[in-house]
Amino acid sequence: QLQVAESGGGLVQPGGSLRLSCAVSQFPLDFYAIAWFRQGPGKEREGVSCISSRGEPTTLADAVKGRFTISRDNAKRMVYLQMNSLKTEDTGRYYCGTRIGDCSGHNYLYDYWGQGTEVTVSS
Repeated sequence: QLQVAESGGGLVQPGGSLRLSCAVSQFPLDFYAIAWFRQGPGKEREGVSCISSRGEPTTLADAVKGRFTISRDNAKRMVYLQMNSLKTEDTGRYYCGTRIGDCSGHNYLYDYWGQGTEVTVSS
């Protein structure tokens, strides 16, 4: 089965940047949509950004429009989330999910998940 591993989280000041990475092993990425979700303290998991199997990005959260960029490198089996102009409300655990099909903001439609990577935005 697919194995997913997120990395790149950390502590950053407001206004700073982070680049998250999602490594997917065992199978080629070509047929999978990959999405980033996050879960802040006391909040439900929400979709952040998704990229289709054809490389088309979709922003799932209005709050990150213009600040976060998703990309993928199928040859390396990697998906990235470049996060700029970070705000305290971006704090949370970020997860990478995969599914065969189109992007969706519903986390229950994703089949494989990693353990997540923690992002803390604080001064």
